Amino acid sequence: MKAITLKSFGGPESFELSEVPKPVPQAGQVLVRVHATSVNPLDYQVRRGDYRDYVPLPAITGHDVSGVVEAVGPGGKVFAPGDEVWYTPQIFDGPGSYAEYHVADENIIGRKPKSLSHLEAASLSLVGGTAWEALVSRAALRVGESILIHGGAGGVGHVAIQVAKAIGAKVFTTVRQDNFDFARSIGADVVIDYRKEDYIDAIMRETDGRGVDVVFDTLGGDTLTHSPKVLAQLGRVVSIVDIALPQNLIEAWGKNASFHFVFTRQNQGKLDELSTLVERGQLRPHVGAVYSLADLSLAHALLETPNNGVRGKIAIAVEPSAGTARASEYPSKFTSKVQP
Repeated sequence: MKAITLKSFGGPESFELSEVPKPVPQAGQVLVRVHATSVNPLDYQVRRGDYRDYVPLPAITGHDVSGVVEAVGPGGKVFAPGDEVWYTPQIFDGPGSYAEYHVADENIIGRKPKSLSHLEAASLSLVGGTAWEALVSRAALRVGESILIHGGAGGVGHVAIQVAKAIGAKVFTTVRQDNFDFARSIGADVVIDYRKEDYIDAIMRETDGRGVDVVFDTLGGDTLTHSPKVLAQLGRVVSIVDIALPQNLIEAWGKNASFHFVFTRQNQGKLDELSTLVERGQLRPHVGAVYSLADLSLAHALLETPNNGVRGKIAIAVEPSAGTARASEYPSKFTSKVQP
């Protein structure tokens, strides 16, 4: 089978197209023909070597799968060939999704929502699971509460807005002004242009000085440092960004705040919950650009570019029939060395 392999840590040009053996499902596993995958910040962090101790080279990386079951391992009774499925491969535990086929344990696989295309489903599995774990499992966001979501037009952020609205929360979010309409269209109640206004001032004004019950941090750095300043008493901060620098938590201490840090875990239950929201019309991923697997390096370069103009997710069509028409809308200064 064809796969994109990472032979050395580095820039987007570090990927190579390779011919590798097709995996064979063992007991409790299924073999999936991958129709689509996507790119996430985790993917370029792995590629550049941020987690080199966990990723032996050469490696097939990638953390989203939407596809069709090709074969079932011995004793498998949950899935059958022809079933459409979606999931996030186990992170740092075996090959990833940048390949024509992938093997996974049955217990992390969900049935793809029928109303989503493979490109859409592959754009939702990791970010959707992350948003669900952050807002539901960790922050325990409740109906009638308020939440500030940093980066509401991004991959995780735009899904988090929809999950929060489905829960029944009031949603504040930070985006650029040209993303105001987009953020409102997916459920944001109050949008803040972080480039023109201090979000702390905006939140305290909009809440009459009370603050919000939950802050969801998708950015890290100074955003995490200052987020406690907008919390209400007994508020919660959830971050999906690893902590590069020590944090001054005096503001959080004064508000009896709690902090949660999420590195998402794979399980079928979260996918089933997300599928329910999709089928109810309360959740839909936004695909902002589509590239072919051969042009994966271009997709990585685009995602890694600050203020790249992409709303939602960048999807990767592994099966040519999935389509790649939108890739041309996002030219890149990088030239892909990965050739079909």
